[in-house]
Amino acid sequence: MKNDLGLQALALHKRTRGKLEIITKIKIKNKKDLSLIYTPGVAAVSTYVSQHKNKLNDYTMRGNLVGVISDGSAVLGLGNIGPEGSSSCHGGKMCIVQAFCQY
Repeated sequence: MKNDLGLQALALHKRTRGKLEIITKIKIKNKKDLSLIYTPGVAAVSTYVSQHKNKLNDYTMRGNLVGVISDGSAVLGLGNIGPEGSSSCHGGKMCIVQAFCQY
């Protein structure tokens, strides 16, 4: 696939090293922030969630994640391109979910 759109897509993906990233929601500015985000403060969150498993989405990143699982055997009519070849397609699916499924 060496058409103009294909070349642009290759350049975009190489420049950004993929489409997705994980970034922190909380900046660590001082020792208190570090203590709240990690230790010893996070022990309270870990203990609470272990005792209230139904609150996992409220206190962890679990409620912010989407998983796409594939062996890459049938992707976009390209045939069996394997999990490595299909990973960019699945990243695109996650971009679409984020763009159109905001709530």
